[in-house]
Amino acid sequence: MGKAEFIRARVEPKVKQEAESILKQLGLSISEAVNLFYNQVILYRGLPFDVRLPSEETLQVFKETDAGENLTEWSSPDALFISITEKASRN
Repeated sequence: MGKAEFIRARVEPKVKQEAESILKQLGLSISEAVNLFYNQVILYRGLPFDVRLPSEETLQVFKETDAGENLTEWSSPDALFISITEKASRN
């Protein structure tokens, strides 16, 4: 089937540039990405990803971290992973 339909959309230039760069790394053109998205919409009979408002708990965490509160720092990625592993083994 030949492709005859056109889609026009306005996007922010920075978003377009960043998305095109990622798609290029994936070996996809914009047209291929849009076709892939449309096919996923058809397959899922809706958006192929969750679209929802954050919970109250998540909003509170956003507020706290934006204010620089309740943040934890690690000296390295390894220290972070050790902390996560230790916490998981206690539970």
